Order: sequence, then structure tokens, then C-alpha cells
Amino acid sequence: MSDTTATAQPRTTEVVLPVPATPPARAYGPVTRTDFVRYQGASGDMNPIHHDEVFARAAGFPSPFSVGMWQASLLGTYATDWLGGPNVRDFRIRFLAQVWPGDVLTLEGVPLRTYVLESADGREARVDIELTCRRQTGDTAVTAWATFVLPLAAAGDATPEAGEQPETTEEQA
Repeated sequence: MSDTTATAQPRTTEVVLPVPATPPARAYGPVTRTDFVRYQGASGDMNPIHHDEVFARAAGFPSPFSVGMWQASLLGTYATDWLGGPNVRDFRIRFLAQVWPGDVLTLEGVPLRTYVLESADGREARVDIELTCRRQTGDTAVTAWATFVLPLAAAGDATPEAGEQPETTEEQA
């Protein structure tokens, strides 16, 4: 018989917390192949489909197109400029459309929910946000979801108002 101890799962309590004002949409572009190549050099992803015209056309594309992680990095910068790099706890992305030379990108974000995470390590106020990177055509190129810590001092004691019944759920590990 093995000796195991159960680990308490973190709990979340939905509460209304102050979130720093959402920054205005940020435009970027028109983007160029040089933007793509600079990101490729920094990331080490030198796939020629992102900078070589002949290679991209041979693969069936009208021209080279951006590495999707470049748009994700633009969204990451937008979010960390807003809520602070040290406060990131989670960042997920979904690639939806390609970005081509000449595109103008618009970056936006919105808070989805605020809550307090309670675990063996203590309490942490958090906000989940959704981020989008859209092309000038209206197509969404990348969607991202991120979780950031909110300072508990700014959130007060982060407890529900008297008489309020907060929703408590088990956080997925």
C-alpha cells in the first residue's frame, strides 16, 4: 500500500475586480517581408515559405506570408503593455488566417472575467482576457486568451459584497 496524500485543487471565486483600462486598438502596418524576415531571424524559424517568392509560389501560395507566431508576439506585447509582463500566468493562441505583405493589422483586447484563485500558495486576483489580431479585410488572423494577475492591493480584499453569492468552481490544473 502506497502512502499518498491528496493535493487540494485551487479554487476560484468569481468577483468583480478593477481592471486597468483597456488600451485603444493598436494598428500595425502595412506589414512587409522585412517584418517577416526580422521575426524569422529572431525566432530561428527560417522556413523559406515566409520570405522566398519562388518557394512560396511553388507551394501554391500567391506570395510569402507571415509566421503566425509573429502576430501572436504582437498580441503578447499589446497585452503585457496593458497588464504587465511579470503578471502573465497563461497565454494560449489560435491561428485563423494568414497575414500577407501589405496587410494592416489591428490588435485589440477585452477582459472576460475576474476572479480570485485560492490555493495552498495563497490568494491571487486574476483577470482572463481575449485578444484579437485582425487584418484590414476584417478577417481574424490570430485569437489569443491570456490570464494575468491583478494586484490584490488594487482589488481591495477581493471578497464579494455582503449578501452576494459568488460562483465557486474548481480550476483545471
